[in-house]
Amino acid sequence: MSAPEFLDGRMLIDGKQAEASDGAFLDAVDPATEEVIGRVPAGTTEDVRLAAAAAERAASAWAGLPPRDRATALVEVAAALRAERDRIVDLEVRDSGSTVRKLRLDIARAAESLEYYAGLAGELKGETVPATARGLHFSTREPYGVVGRITPFNHPIFFAAGKMAAPLAAGNTMVIKPSEQTSLSACVLGEICGQVLPSGVVNIVTGVGAVAGDALVRDPRIRRIAFTGSVATGLALQRAAAEVNVKTLSLELGGKNPMVVFPDADLEAALPAAVAGMNFSWAGQSCGSQSRLFLHESIYDEGVARVAELVDGLTVGDPRDPASDMGPVNSRAQYEKVLRHIDTAFEDGARLVAGGRSLRGERFPTGYWVAPTVFADVTPGMRIFREEVFGPVLSIVRWSTSDEVVAMANDVEYGLTASVWTRDLATALNTVHAIDAGYVWVNGVSAHFPGTSFGGVKNSGIGREEGIDELFSYTQPKFVHVNAMTR
Repeated sequence: MSAPEFLDGRMLIDGKQAEASDGAFLDAVDPATEEVIGRVPAGTTEDVRLAAAAAERAASAWAGLPPRDRATALVEVAAALRAERDRIVDLEVRDSGSTVRKLRLDIARAAESLEYYAGLAGELKGETVPATARGLHFSTREPYGVVGRITPFNHPIFFAAGKMAAPLAAGNTMVIKPSEQTSLSACVLGEICGQVLPSGVVNIVTGVGAVAGDALVRDPRIRRIAFTGSVATGLALQRAAAEVNVKTLSLELGGKNPMVVFPDADLEAALPAAVAGMNFSWAGQSCGSQSRLFLHESIYDEGVARVAELVDGLTVGDPRDPASDMGPVNSRAQYEKVLRHIDTAFEDGARLVAGGRSLRGERFPTGYWVAPTVFADVTPGMRIFREEVFGPVLSIVRWSTSDEVVAMANDVEYGLTASVWTRDLATALNTVHAIDAGYVWVNGVSAHFPGTSFGGVKNSGIGREEGIDELFSYTQPKFVHVNAMTR
């Protein structure tokens, strides 16, 4: 086996590989070993300014291309991404701690997103309106110009590559700021974009959020911003953007997502799905995770025992090993945060039925390892019920009536996803209608389906992604009125 790559990463600014303007770098740390496995530039405010200026210069020519030409370029990026799959997965599994099986799927999802929006590029249509008998009244869709995208640490290549598809297909140019915790794959994406796309169309600036991210939000040339991350950061981003000029924002934020299991549900399917829906393969670090499992009192004891058994049976180990079900959490800060949440669950009286500790010893001498954890007898007054852990911690809640479970499911600030399990169609539809969430599964979890827009309500965000709505969101409508000149 060849030695793993140490990536001395570079940003992409105006089609060229670039270091930070002051020469500073950030270390990339393997969360499984705590070893430095690479480094990326610590981008500065000046670097963001240069990237935004390059994107602005490239905007007119890129928007002026026929949609089919932009589509062809996106397909070429997708092909290059697939060609670099093994290299990207190797870097990302060591940079993020997520399991290799899931990261391979992220590469595929990113490439498919590029191809999907390439196929939709020709759908940027307007409409005609019969406002007068003889006039012609019609609308067109025009790009914003420069779009900024700030991505999270949990799905690095998917959010960097896959989520640039809609803005580019719509005719925008971009500045992307990846998470400082997981930037290595974005540097490889920069290499690809530098080879495939015209200079300035995509620019990638690595660095810390408080510097590079803040500069991106405040740059007056960037009129459209998309962010995926925490509620607190999303609120700060809104405030910062409002201090500069009027910007359009979309925010995909946190979730404390309910999975409601009715007494008639198929438990042989529902209980394994509850474990799968918690996304332990990402160490629970996914905004769509079903982190609150609501079991009806008639199936509660059986369900708790079975879920605890399934979680105890997960294999925690080297995320590079395809046999591993879960790796470490992403960083020391995340590790300490998860352990604090576990401590509060004990303090508030939740009953531990699986995990509940950090993993140390001969198998885990270093790294940010937390056992996959399940708490039972969780109630709405507990912090573990209300606060997003963003780690491998599942809470189980007992309920008696439909009104009670809906009220508890909605009794948090979030509203991203939900899952309802029942054999009764009326029960399913009534519950779906009553639950505050933007994306709901019935007798399913986790899957995203092409053409169905993903996003949340309440503090889980604004805007939708993954469907044609996302493509349209990167355009501005213009109405044109033509008077018919008659003699």
